[in-house]
Parts: sequence; structure tokens; C-alpha cells
Amino acid sequence: MLTNLSIDNYALIDSLEVDLDTGFTIITGETGAGKSIFLGGLSLVLGKRADLSSLRDKDRKCVIEAYFQIKDYGLQSFFQENDLDYEDSTVIRREILPSGKSRAFINDTPVTLDVLSQLGDRLIDIHSQHQTLRLTENDFQLKLIDALADNKYRLSEFRKTLSKYTSTKKELQDLIDFRE
Repeated sequence: MLTNLSIDNYALIDSLEVDLDTGFTIITGETGAGKSIFLGGLSLVLGKRADLSSLRDKDRKCVIEAYFQIKDYGLQSFFQENDLDYEDSTVIRREILPSGKSRAFINDTPVTLDVLSQLGDRLIDIHSQHQTLRLTENDFQLKLIDALADNKYRLSEFRKTLSKYTSTKKELQDLIDFRE
């Protein structure tokens, strides 16, 4: 869950810090209020490609930091696979330098845009007008419902029971096949 977003020197934004409450977040406003710029900054920190036109002041670097509480996301294996330090409170930072180069960090460890994008896909699903992205995918819907219903323990118990059932069913089939 995104808890805080800090944006410095991006597009029209000199400096911005937004604290977000837990749960579902909706960003609304009049045309020209800056919603797209805000979402553009958020997209950069989640792995979108950047260019120098993103810099407000071409002589300063742009820094975007996002703070996430990820304890309930089950991301420990992702962090382990990518040789990253796992922390329940995770900080993602993206820097765009005046030279045009870009750097990305997860908990102060440098990462590629690909790794940043993979993590971003697991953290936030952005929906905008006329665009539903993953909202229509059955797997996403079930994960969302389970997260909202706090079904982590129930899912774990179900997986254990299903595994035992599948194993026992295979054993039974092997015995039947052996008798024939």
C-alpha cells in the first residue's frame, strides 16, 4: 500500500509530498488540475521510461520517492530472487539526472528498470478514464477480494488442504492403476 509519495523537479512540480490513507485511493479534479502530472510521477517511480522533458529545471535532477507498506503483499520471494533487502516498509526511488541518465533504487539498492517495473506491477494498479487495465482479469479480481477480506490465513490453509487432497488422489489413482 502506497503511504507517501514525494516528487521533486518533475514537469510543473517543484516539490510535492502526498500522504495517502490506507485503502482505496481516488484522484479527482478539474481538467488541468495536475492529475496526469501526478500519475506521471507515480508511473516513473514504478518503472516507466523517462526523458529530459520530465525535468522542471533542466539543471537539477528529478527525484521521486514512494513509500510502501508491503507486509501483506507476499513479496519476500520477489525480493530474494532479485537479491534485494526485504523490509515491510519499502522505499522506491527514481532519479532522472540532467544528463538524461536515470537511476532506480529499491530500499537504497540500485535496480534495473525491468526489476522496478516488475515490482511496480505487484504494488499498484492504476485505472484512468476509459482504461480498466487488469480490473477485468479474474485472477486480479480474486486477489483484490482476498486482500480486502483479509483471507491470507484462509488461503494458506486452503492451499495446504488442496495439496494434501491432490497428493492423496494421486496415491489412490496409482493404487487403482497398480491393481489393474
